[in-house]
Amino acid sequence: MTTHSTVERRVRAIFDDQPFMTILGATLERVVPGEVEIRLPCRAELTQHTGVMHAGVVTSIVDTACGAAAATVMETERDVVSVEFKINLLAPAVGDYLRAVGRVVRAGRTLTVCSGEVWAVSGDEARVVALMQATMMAVARVQG
Repeated sequence: MTTHSTVERRVRAIFDDQPFMTILGATLERVVPGEVEIRLPCRAELTQHTGVMHAGVVTSIVDTACGAAAATVMETERDVVSVEFKINLLAPAVGDYLRAVGRVVRAGRTLTVCSGEVWAVSGDEARVVALMQATMMAVARVQG
């Protein structure tokens, strides 16, 4: 039986092995079975021409949160990849930091459906700026 600490270590190792998350400055804040939270400080170099966080950055962190959430419920010898997602950008992503939460809605042997939210946090205030629905697929682990 897989323990919570084993799942958390595995998901943290997967996250830490993603150079893109490091480049963005994202951190994995919380891992529980079926749910993951990622935090990203808002920085000028991650904005688009109007000064708000770029939609690609917002999408990347919530896609990663959904994939990591899916990994918490998959067999340990499998990896996870995104096969489809839909994102609604609801408001400008402006704040001190972004908080992306990915949750498993339904886990299957091969496909896992997840939902994700991105919150822009400024001081004590937070507002939802994006929603995602994603399908993740379990694939054979690539040894490399």
